[in-house]
Amino acid sequence: MTNEPIPSKQAAPAPEYLKTFDVLKRTTLDYLLPNWQLVLTSLIASIIVAATTGALPVLLKYVFDDVLHDKNQVMLVMIASAAVGVSAFKGIASYGSNITKNLIGQRIISSIQGRMFSRIIKADLAWVSGTHSGRFLSSFSLDSARVRDAVTISIIDFVQNLLTVIALMGAVFWLNWKLALVASSVIPIGILYMRTLGKKTRKASRKGMEGAGDLSALISEALGGIRVVKAYGQEDREIARVNESIRHVLKQVMKGYRAKAAASPLTEALSGIGIAAVIYLGGISVIHGQLTSGELVAFISALMLAYQPMKTVANTQTIMQDGVAAATRLFPILDIEPDIIADADAKPLHVTDGAVRFDKVSFAYGDGTRALDNVSINIPKGHTVALVGPSGGGKSTTLNLVPRFYDPSEGSITIDGQDIRDVTLASLRQASSLVTQEAFLFDDTVRANIAYGRPDASDEDIIAAARNAAAHDFIMALPNGYETSVGEAGFRLSGGQRQRIAIARAMLKNAPILLLDEATSALDTTSEMQVQNALAALMEGRTTLVIAHRLSTIMHADRIYVIEAGRVIEEGTHDELIALGGLYAELSQTQFAGLEANDDDATSLAQAVVAGE
Repeated sequence: MTNEPIPSKQAAPAPEYLKTFDVLKRTTLDYLLPNWQLVLTSLIASIIVAATTGALPVLLKYVFDDVLHDKNQVMLVMIASAAVGVSAFKGIASYGSNITKNLIGQRIISSIQGRMFSRIIKADLAWVSGTHSGRFLSSFSLDSARVRDAVTISIIDFVQNLLTVIALMGAVFWLNWKLALVASSVIPIGILYMRTLGKKTRKASRKGMEGAGDLSALISEALGGIRVVKAYGQEDREIARVNESIRHVLKQVMKGYRAKAAASPLTEALSGIGIAAVIYLGGISVIHGQLTSGELVAFISALMLAYQPMKTVANTQTIMQDGVAAATRLFPILDIEPDIIADADAKPLHVTDGAVRFDKVSFAYGDGTRALDNVSINIPKGHTVALVGPSGGGKSTTLNLVPRFYDPSEGSITIDGQDIRDVTLASLRQASSLVTQEAFLFDDTVRANIAYGRPDASDEDIIAAARNAAAHDFIMALPNGYETSVGEAGFRLSGGQRQRIAIARAMLKNAPILLLDEATSALDTTSEMQVQNALAALMEGRTTLVIAHRLSTIMHADRIYVIEAGRVIEEGTHDELIALGGLYAELSQTQFAGLEANDDDATSLAQAVVAGE
């Protein structure tokens, strides 16, 4: 690619922090309702768990009052059998509840990740380029998991534990409503305290997740530029940056953990106060004959059984805030809609000649800075038009407008007389092939990379495209030929080999319009000659728009446009522009003076290109 900045909108500002109710409402509508059968199953299981848990302390009452006091062996057998049945029923229901809860959770995270990737991959290039990929990866792994937990723990678990508390408190009030009121008097204090902790947790979670996103971005960037890091001896600097980010994340995460952990001492203290009051007042009632020992034991047992679910219900507020913080980062991604879309009545592009025309096209960045100003370019059928000029002048922006990676602010672009904004995006992009300076290959086989644009291509077509791209011979020399894995971004291949596979991919697509963006500038002389020959075969009969810094590679172009500061300042053939004595002539003189100082291979390359070989 050129050094020209990528046209990009400003990253969307962070949304206002979402309210807990809004997150609950959306997650319920988007993720629980589509899984209503599983939710219903989980609810039924939760009701069974709650009912059976509430039944256990009632059985204890009869053990003490009817079995031990009256020495009733028949009742002993009946109660023991009932306890076994209740426990077994509770165990089965708990198993079903846990399985359905986890299945719902995995469906939620799968749905979030699938939709997120779909939104990102279909979003405008300008929007995607405005956010570091590391932050997207952080949202995929961390934020989606937090939203899942907010649904499964804060909604499903909350319901089950709340039902259990209700069942147990029902048993408690049935056993002795006066003691129940005493035991319940500490609950409002706990609720108020949990609300305060929830606010602290939410703030810490938000900062922790933002820090985790920054950490992912740092690591991704350092690994992507590992050769530069090592070449400049900056390993310690990158380690220090990452460690600083790790310390920041740790600090925020620990703030959240401390807020969550602070809930435990209070709930323990409040529970202890409530139980102590019950033991004292209940003991007095038993002494005075107002309460049986069985009722007191059953009451305390129910209260103790209610302790854990009550603690979980109380902690739900702090857990929910993690989900709210994650949702604040996730939902804007899930809601992004591309600006570059085809109209509802758009028709497929009908390509006859593949002629491309720019008519008074202007383009501005998201901040209003003008990148192109009143550019008009005509590329007739089968002709090659080259764009040259200083870096940052607007060449790549011009090329990126053809497949509608961006839309012009003014003017129009047509293909065979059809405005590209009036045709479907799929047909528009099918009509062109793009080859860039950095040929990107997927971590897959050579065959899969060549066939990327035509997955159903036959082996014969793939091999033919590779032969035309001068790639077949080196492919066959690889360990597994066409089935050789190229590695991440094609690192197992040389730059020239990657470029020729990219050209083979473009040849197999066989699009009538060819877009070349600095396709050879990063290669050594030998590789450039091989790739240049492959490009010559690819360009034959196609309408071609090419960007090049090396003028030797575009001297044979049918028309050359010189772009500076977003405007076309010169146009013509190589000879006409040389005779004009303007910027092109200056660039040509500088470059060819440099070629004369280089080795004979570079000179031979220039002569070969001039000759059209």
